[in-house]
Amino acid sequence: MEIPRTNLTLSFLFLCLFLVSAFSFSSFSPTDNHLINCGSSVDAAVYSRRFVSDDDYSNPNSPLLSATRTIPLANQNPSPNSPQIYNTARVFKKPSKYVFEIKDPGTHMVRLHFHPFISANLDLNYAKFHVLVNGYVVLSNFTVANVASPLIKEYFIWFESNKVVITFMPTRRDEFGFVNAIEVMSAPKDLISDTAILLKGNNTEKFDGLTKQALETMYRVNVGGPKVTPFNDTVWRTWIPDDGFFESSELSSRIYFSGRIKYQNGGASREVGPDFVYNTARVISSTNASIPEANMTWEFPVMEGYHYLVRLHFCDIASMSLGLLYFNVYINGHLAYENLDISSITYMLAAPFYADFVVDSDSHGVLRVSVGPSNMSMAHTVDGILNGVEILKMNNSVGSLDGKMCAGMVLRSWPRGSFGTLFPLVAVVCLLLSISVLMHKRTVGKGDFVVWSKLPTDVPDDNAKHSNEQLPGKVYVSSRSTDL
Repeated sequence: MEIPRTNLTLSFLFLCLFLVSAFSFSSFSPTDNHLINCGSSVDAAVYSRRFVSDDDYSNPNSPLLSATRTIPLANQNPSPNSPQIYNTARVFKKPSKYVFEIKDPGTHMVRLHFHPFISANLDLNYAKFHVLVNGYVVLSNFTVANVASPLIKEYFIWFESNKVVITFMPTRRDEFGFVNAIEVMSAPKDLISDTAILLKGNNTEKFDGLTKQALETMYRVNVGGPKVTPFNDTVWRTWIPDDGFFESSELSSRIYFSGRIKYQNGGASREVGPDFVYNTARVISSTNASIPEANMTWEFPVMEGYHYLVRLHFCDIASMSLGLLYFNVYINGHLAYENLDISSITYMLAAPFYADFVVDSDSHGVLRVSVGPSNMSMAHTVDGILNGVEILKMNNSVGSLDGKMCAGMVLRSWPRGSFGTLFPLVAVVCLLLSISVLMHKRTVGKGDFVVWSKLPTDVPDDNAKHSNEQLPGKVYVSSRSTDL
């Protein structure tokens, strides 16, 4: 099934032409579609999408609040090949908010674009800040130092209210934050399913409520194929090649398919995965009468302490007919799918589908995906296939995707204003002075009480009588001092 190298260029040219026409024929139009060019007074176009200026003065509909606390910054030496949205940035010296109106409640995609540059006034490589989205901590103590290419942080968050509030907050008063561009748009309705398979060891359970989790995209990989840019994805995503994650296997090979991908109702749509992903794959095949005793494995570094949504994309573009492909799927060495028969799900070849699993990382902070032959695999056939992998981090118990601090704790970590700082200081000084005065009075009273203590029993009668005449006055004074 592997195409010879001499024909590879022609195949890709054909594929590109087909995909461009397919993309233009079936494009996604989100109900909510806020694209913001931050720190700029003009709009910018990226992949035929219009990012509007967030300048309060030129754009009355700007979502930016508290503009007096922010600084628009321009790159004086922009790269000629850099998209226009990365030539400017909005800098935050204090907590600041963007507020977006929402017409379509449900899952939304939030993308934050970061590309640091050095201006005459500021070096964005030294930024350090937090970012909150509607009560979720999406970034904590975040820095983007010396990043060569733009960094895009992507999230899927369920919004029930009619507003999305994105808060940028420097970690300290002498720190600052920034952002180059923001996207807030409705996600396709079939993009995030509410149900997944919860993998506990070799046991599986049903996991409900996935759509109400906040998700951060960690990896989006086109297995066996080239990089897919937002221009060739109906939801403007980037899919990277799998070479950096794949453990080499002599029994595996790449395959390329130039035919039509057959999307079905109820299956994977172009919004779930574009043609470029399903037109390529890695396969493991038996070259003789024996079944290979090997798996294809991919390793992804992840943070411990979180659950992860692992989405695996399958499309049988390798088999000659239905019912020939059976294989097992493993995650972290545990059996996730046994004797998977794609044709029993799609009932046709070249028809894509995906499977969602909720898992933890292993003890080493690695998430492993493996595909290989099962006890139903057949000789002289394909014994395993994978087209794409997506790994998304799920929010933890405090509603954070980055750390153990909840949104309330992050907000309270910002120091109060000058009055808020001065007032507690004055209160402490007054309290100390009050204690000092009280202790002084008690000390004076305690001295008087000692002088006028009960007389010894061996005092002569005359002295005793003389003393008793003045005792009431001193007892009164001593009593007054004691009551203080």
